Amino acid sequence: MPGAYLDEDEVSAVRAIELVDAGSAWLLDVRETHEWEAGHAPDAHHIPLYELEGRQHELPEDQQILVICLSGGRSRLVTDALNRADYPTANVAGGMFAWQASGAAVVKNDGSPGTVA
Repeated sequence: MPGAYLDEDEVSAVRAIELVDAGSAWLLDVRETHEWEAGHAPDAHHIPLYELEGRQHELPEDQQILVICLSGGRSRLVTDALNRADYPTANVAGGMFAWQASGAAVVKNDGSPGTVA
């Protein structure tokens, strides 16, 4: 996938699901730990917003990153910052609310059904 990055800096939840399912994007969830534990996308990687600076080394530099939070506000801030740092990044519009509304899976850490709240 190197070089095949999105031209836009925001994608719908439906498009994000397609990209993640195809293995074409790395989903970064920047919500607080209690939000993550209640429910998250099955293939998401969790780095809370407040930990991102110290964990930036965990981000792939050669893959499209899609950033998600609860409704899209925090992920928009992270997307803008990562784009300025030359990471190929796009925000997931509507966040986990939109993800869940699209019918995509939301799970807890143990794989059981999760919730978005």
